[in-house]
Amino acid sequence: MAALRLGDTAPNFTAKTTEGEIMFHEWLGDKWGVLFSHPADFTPVCTTELGMVSKLKDEFDKRNVKVIGLSVDPLDSHMKWINDINETQNTIMNFPMIADDNRYVSSLYDMIHPNADNSFTVRSVFVVGPDKKIKLTLTYPASTGRDFFEILRAIDSLQLTSNYSVATPVNWKDGDDCIIVNSISNEEAVKKFPKGFKEVKPYLRVTPQPNK
Repeated sequence: MAALRLGDTAPNFTAKTTEGEIMFHEWLGDKWGVLFSHPADFTPVCTTELGMVSKLKDEFDKRNVKVIGLSVDPLDSHMKWINDINETQNTIMNFPMIADDNRYVSSLYDMIHPNADNSFTVRSVFVVGPDKKIKLTLTYPASTGRDFFEILRAIDSLQLTSNYSVATPVNWKDGDDCIIVNSISNEEAVKKFPKGFKEVKPYLRVTPQPNK
């Protein structure tokens, strides 16, 4: 199976989850989505990640984003693990986790990298837009926990740049200045960006974030 690329349609699937059976595209509806995988249940790094995502649920909700986890262990194992997550991370799991014990979804999304380990998923992240297209992918090794504040930051950029003719510069955060895309002429930019812009170079034009 070829690796999924940005702009590809996120494969649809039906799966058992800790909150009942879902069909992925139907479950997403008109929202953005984050699908992220874990090497296995009862693993220490994943326990901290799932706890953090539970604590950040309001932040994902604010951005119209639904979150769903995945591990290659069965449902009853997930349910026992959730008790550990709630206890050790001082939270309540508030989003579903896919039980992918037949590795169907993992294979569909190319989450198992045999060079790393042929039985466990790597730490994959897929951000999916309301159009069901893949907007961002991240792949971490099993040993490195993800930074979900970075994932929220990236979603802020994706949502902004999907609605306005801007890109976001290095280390950008919501509220910072943006860069006008090169396909927009200066004449068009004057009309599109009433707050004005600064031309640092002909190819580097900076403007205040348009939706702030």
